[in-house]
Amino acid sequence: MFQPNMMEGQLHRLDMTQNTPEGDMARIRDDEFDSTNTKSGSENQDGASGDDQDPRPKKKRYHRHTQHQIQEMEAFFKECPHPDDKQRKELSRELGLEPLQVKFWFQNKRTQMKTQHERHENTQLRNENEKLRADNMRYREALSNASCPNCGGPTAIGEMSFDEHHLRLENARLREEIDRISAIAAKYVGKPVVNYPLISAPMPPRPLDLGVGNFGGQPGIGGEIYGAGDLLRSITAPTEADKPMIIELAVAAMEELVRMAQMDEPLWMGSLDGTNAVLDEDEYVRIFPRGIGPKPTGFKCEASRESAVVIMNHINLVEYLMDVNQWSTLFSGIVSRALTLEVLSTGVAGNYNGALQVMTAEFQLPTPLVPTRESYFVRYCKQHADGTWAVVDVSLDNLRPSPGARCRRRPSGCLIQEMLNGYSKVTWVEHVEVDDRGVHNLYKQLVSSGHAFGAKRWVATLDRQCERLASAMATNIPAGDVGVITNQEGRKSMMKLAERMVISFCAGVSASTAHTWTTLSGTGADDVRVMTRKSVDDPGRPPGIVLSAATSFWLPVPPKRVFDFLRDESTRNEWDILSNGGVVQEMAHIANGRDTGNCVSLLRVNSANSSQSNMLILQESCADQTASFVIYAPVDIVAMNVVLNGGDPDYVALLPSGFAVLPDGTGAHVGGMEEAAGGSLLTVAFQILVDSVPTAKLSLGSVATVNNLIACTVERIKASLSCESA
Repeated sequence: MFQPNMMEGQLHRLDMTQNTPEGDMARIRDDEFDSTNTKSGSENQDGASGDDQDPRPKKKRYHRHTQHQIQEMEAFFKECPHPDDKQRKELSRELGLEPLQVKFWFQNKRTQMKTQHERHENTQLRNENEKLRADNMRYREALSNASCPNCGGPTAIGEMSFDEHHLRLENARLREEIDRISAIAAKYVGKPVVNYPLISAPMPPRPLDLGVGNFGGQPGIGGEIYGAGDLLRSITAPTEADKPMIIELAVAAMEELVRMAQMDEPLWMGSLDGTNAVLDEDEYVRIFPRGIGPKPTGFKCEASRESAVVIMNHINLVEYLMDVNQWSTLFSGIVSRALTLEVLSTGVAGNYNGALQVMTAEFQLPTPLVPTRESYFVRYCKQHADGTWAVVDVSLDNLRPSPGARCRRRPSGCLIQEMLNGYSKVTWVEHVEVDDRGVHNLYKQLVSSGHAFGAKRWVATLDRQCERLASAMATNIPAGDVGVITNQEGRKSMMKLAERMVISFCAGVSASTAHTWTTLSGTGADDVRVMTRKSVDDPGRPPGIVLSAATSFWLPVPPKRVFDFLRDESTRNEWDILSNGGVVQEMAHIANGRDTGNCVSLLRVNSANSSQSNMLILQESCADQTASFVIYAPVDIVAMNVVLNGGDPDYVALLPSGFAVLPDGTGAHVGGMEEAAGGSLLTVAFQILVDSVPTAKLSLGSVATVNNLIACTVERIKASLSCESA
């Protein structure tokens, strides 16, 4: 039975030029020449001899192989696609073929296999190309359908003033960065864009690596502060259609942040006093024409840059910034609450390189007279080639326009460079556009100067908190000083308790929208804000009705002098009405920074009133270039003994009160608090347990008592400091 497949037959040597590559043809000709010269005499006698040969070319016959011959050669081909002369001769004897026939069959078979392989590869490449083309069309359609929330016109994403060639190179580089992020997510998370569930119940805060438990649902961390504001109620996790846009925006924001941190003139110009860098907005628009669109009508630009060397390892610092609980605890004076809505990428296994998080946060000033700033943004972390890390935030308001939005973040964040001995150099860029018309006149100068929410405040807070963490972990504490706590576990517990106290105070004194406290009418003073809440089943607070009162006012005294007066236990009886004129004595303290005023203290009130003989006061005082705090709370002596022995501080009930001191924005602050001139903006806040029964009704008498307490305290402070200044 003959087979119809021409590949199975013997091909004429001239016909092989149509199916055989040039290299194979050369070898075929050589082999044929050799085989022709080695033919036996009997083969030459098949045709006419000498003069009897016909000059016309004879047409050779095609010989088809039998099924058995084909099967044998197929089997041999699977084992050895390139048989040598000896193998070909052996195979030809077994199959009854000429060696040249076997050779041609193997050459044709190899050519056939190569053609099939190339055809398969071409099909794969064509399918991949079609997939990329479809993705490209989908991205183009998404961009063409996007609209500006401010003007209703098409968005300006992708428009650049550079020439087309430069734009193509830039887009190619950004596309590589996006592909790298997606590849990281695919490798370590399972797919390019991970759809984590929305965190509807925020996690409780974690301690700042002090090794002493956490402290339950404290305000200011992870979005848990007895309720949720408008931002958290309205913002949800991004949709699948949003995610490619978010990734592209984050990559462009990282590029912008690095350049903003490294460039000088003409982008950044020196201020008149030479202390600050001022952003040239026209130059900014020229250099960075893309982004989140033009500045909304009525918004003001706040841009600042600051650098400092902090005592923290660069890897640990990145981890603090990328963990929402650690970050909001570290910056509790600035971040009143924060929440991670979705993690798009966790980064490379073991670190945060390439991590992407969609977040929402509320930024505050410690006063009820300045509205908080809510922001919905993506945070992106990247390790650059020179070992520098960068963490950038950029607003996503274009994806979810909100008519009530008063603030949006252009690319803001920090560059972190590793230094010797565990230090890091941090360059911070803060660039926001904000509607500040709700700011009280008392604070307008400070807010407009950029010191209220600017890079200097972020860096100063970071520097102070890094010192605090280093002090908490210190082991070489000298034992000779009186009152110094040397027990390592006791130090950790006491500092953790003080940290909870500070967080609670900062979150309760600002105008945060997250409170469920209600502002009461009939307080008798418009400048005092009074709020109430019921404390139930909260081990960190005494049960009952808690009343909070806060007010802010201006003092013609430099911030440093106000801070020293308020933190000094020897002058405490001049303003502290609750001490009943008793002598206040420091029993123990923990230094937590370079400044002698930065410390945690345990005070005892020696009062003639026997009912207060067991009362102790836990106090933390801290100051940096932009703000200072004196925060305190009465504590039970039995509970404090447990804490000083290294016990769990989470179950010590606290109701913090205290002071926040800010510069008024009119003086120079070159050297920080020590050299600051001008006046001070002082916020006084109290929290009082007015009834130990949570179901009891609040009486107007209780409100009047707390209002009178805060008014008398303010008058005493003004009188004492005016006497000092005089």
